[in-house]
This record gives sequence, C-alpha cells and structure tokens, in this order.
Amino acid sequence: MKAIFISDAHLRKYSDDRYKKLMDFFDALKKGNITSQINHNVTDSSPKSINDLYIAGDLFDFWFCRKEKINPEFKPAINKLIELKEAGINIHLSEGNHDFFMGEYFSDVLGMEVFEEMINAKLDNLNVLIAHGDTTDGANIRYLLFRKALRSRTFYNIQRLIPAPISWTLAGLASSTSKELTVEDVDTLVKKMASFALARFQENYDAVILGHCHVPSLHNYTIEEKKKTFVTLGDWINYYSFLYYEDGNFFLRYYRP
Repeated sequence: MKAIFISDAHLRKYSDDRYKKLMDFFDALKKGNITSQINHNVTDSSPKSINDLYIAGDLFDFWFCRKEKINPEFKPAINKLIELKEAGINIHLSEGNHDFFMGEYFSDVLGMEVFEEMINAKLDNLNVLIAHGDTTDGANIRYLLFRKALRSRTFYNIQRLIPAPISWTLAGLASSTSKELTVEDVDTLVKKMASFALARFQENYDAVILGHCHVPSLHNYTIEEKKKTFVTLGDWINYYSFLYYEDGNFFLRYYRP
C-alpha cells in the first residue's frame, strides 16, 4: 500500500501561499502526479496512486464550525478532500490543538475518519501509531488543562450558542493562546516526543508518527533486531514536508512544485 502523511498546515485564508500550495499538492495526489516529489532525479512520470492520506492535526488554524455553517475560507480545502475521497483515497484526520470537534462534520457528514487522540493504523504488516503529538509532554500541565477545558462538553455547548462569525473570532483568540501555552524549545520537544516513541516501541509499535512540533525529522532504530521508525512531520508553513509510505518503508520529502 501507499500512504501520505502531513500535519500543521494551519489554514486560515485561501489567499495565503501555504493554502494554495497545499491545494496544488492535493491535486497532485488525486492525479497520482507525485513520483518526481518522492523519487528525486527520477525521470519516471507514471502515476502513483495513493491509498490513504493521514492528516495528523492542525489542518486548520481553528475550526469551531458547524455542519450547517462552515467558515467560507475552509471550503476550498474541504472540497479538495472530498475530491480525494471520491478518487478512492481514504482520508484520516487527527484533531490537533487548533482544530477539534471535527467529527460531526468530517465523519458524520463526509464519511471521513476522524480521531481525537491517536490512531492505531495497520500499514501492510506494520503497527503504526499516528497522533498530533500535543499530549506527549505530560509535564505541561497548564496546556493540558487548557486543552481539556476547550474540548469539554460544556465549552462545546457554549460555543454552539454563539453566532458563527463571532465564534470564529473567538477561535482565533483560542488558537493564539494555545500557541503561547505550547511554545518551547523545538529540540526539547522533539526529545520528549522521541522518549514517547521509544516507550511505544516497547508496546509492539513499529512506527510512531507525530505532528505538532513543526520540524520534520525521521529517525530509524533497531530494537530487538527489528526496525523501528520515529517521525515528526514538520509543517506546511516553512517546510512543506510530507511523509511517504510504500511497502514497509517511510520517506520524508518536501513539496516543490
């Protein structure tokens, strides 16, 4: 099988450069025209069909949308995901620390898989854990409490009572607060994520794939004579990075249209 993983696009306005680049990337996925992006310096331009697309959180810089009232700026991205699904690509979305309460629209209406925390995926014969990664730092109590409050049923019911345009403004403020509470040295965060991954490897996972830290990295380990892979996916703000999986192997790549 073949799969693509991305995270942290933080889409806000369709006029943003990163938004347009991601839409171009989705078009390439739909047509299978990503061979040159995966295999550099290869002249083979034959289509390469993708089975699954995993978006590991923070596709949007905020969500707070309702199935009957979607922020107009997000409709182009949603339409592209629908096109990918109709082309036969399975869509899997993780909620991040900026976009949550997504299930009632993406799952209930569009029929895409949404997971709030982590997903245990089976890629061929590999057991893979995929998550946004914002909860891997258990020592950041302030952020975890803030996250719990935002995802509570009480907060959900309150924001449903607020007119949609106002809730989108409030969502932008919540997004900024979330950023402030999760800011820390990137190297420190990656080390904490690596410790999280190593613990999961002891639970028989073959790979751990995380978003959130915005820096792309791929590390291979050999544990009890078995290959293990830890990946941080980077972002679509500075790196335009994505992970490609095929036949038991992972490749970290960068979109260059």
